[in-house]
Amino acid sequence: MSFPRFLDIEYCQTDDAIFPTAMAWSLADGRMKTVVITPEDAWIPEDGDTGDVDLLYLEEQGVPLLELARELHEDLPDQTVYVDGMDPDELLVDLIFSAIRQEAPFEIAPVSELIDGLDSGDLEDRRHQIMIEEGLEPHIPENGVYALLLLAREEGYLED
Repeated sequence: MSFPRFLDIEYCQTDDAIFPTAMAWSLADGRMKTVVITPEDAWIPEDGDTGDVDLLYLEEQGVPLLELARELHEDLPDQTVYVDGMDPDELLVDLIFSAIRQEAPFEIAPVSELIDGLDSGDLEDRRHQIMIEEGLEPHIPENGVYALLLLAREEGYLED
């Protein structure tokens, strides 16, 4: 059985910049992968202000964009990947792949296109409720993917 694929991206956003800092996605068997992302120099504001984001941590622990792209090409080729629709995920994916002059190997769609029995507001409310019930931090990408997997299971799109 192949599960729907989900993706969530954590990002830095300031007055002068927006860029991805971490990403999680689910695989066909329901497992997840997560990475910290090494930022491109061009993404960093000239004044160096990245808010609460620890650039040294990202540079030391992050995955280079080419390596990230290779994994995404292996894991999500020609897939529709569902996102919560609350974050600028499409823009962030475009930033990643344009930085390495490649096309994304997948299409992004809001989870409301998969789960059409609830409107987008009800879906977001339920996703948020699942995160609270499960004690999940909303700013951790694997938690966002896990909540979407639980929501899809609850709505009958996954088997236990």
